[in-house]
Amino acid sequence: MAGSARSGLRIVLLILLIIVLFLGGLLWFDFLGIINVRYRFAPVLKLVGLDTPVKLENADDLLLLDRERLEKQIKALDIRGEGLTGREAGIVLKEAEVQQKLETLAEQEKSLEDRGKSFNDRLKEYEDRSRNLQQASAYFTGMPPKDAVDRLLEMEDQDIIDIFRTTEEIAKAAGTDSIVSYWFSLMPADRAAELNRKMLKKP
Repeated sequence: MAGSARSGLRIVLLILLIIVLFLGGLLWFDFLGIINVRYRFAPVLKLVGLDTPVKLENADDLLLLDRERLEKQIKALDIRGEGLTGREAGIVLKEAEVQQKLETLAEQEKSLEDRGKSFNDRLKEYEDRSRNLQQASAYFTGMPPKDAVDRLLEMEDQDIIDIFRTTEEIAKAAGTDSIVSYWFSLMPADRAAELNRKMLKKP
């Protein structure tokens, strides 16, 4: 009776040993990549304490790695494209700033040209008027004083004052006496006083 019990125990142990060896062989073949049994025995492996790899969708797809690599490249290109877009926006902004500065410089240059032209025009106008006053002074100085005064009284006060001043400057430059004081003496007293007052007010 005891012998049969021992024999039964041995048989059970042998069966368990065969099962363990069988499972070990399957796991070894799975490790070598010959067969794939880890996913089927995942519950049993968890009980033993062994981790099972996460099952990938389309694991049998031969192009899976290529697809993953392609997706990574696409993501990298997207990131690079975003960077290029940002740089392009910065370049556009810089171009707008440069264009604005160029327009400002062009406006300033045009303003300077206009001011220069205005100055030249005023200078030419002054030179022309100065030349005309010198000619008028010579004309009136060459006339008899009474005739010169009669003609001067027909002119505006400012024109008379300009001719008087020009005549005095010419006389001073030549080192001679000015005839302006004599013209004053031939004028009516009120007109002479008004002209003298204006000349003193704006020397």
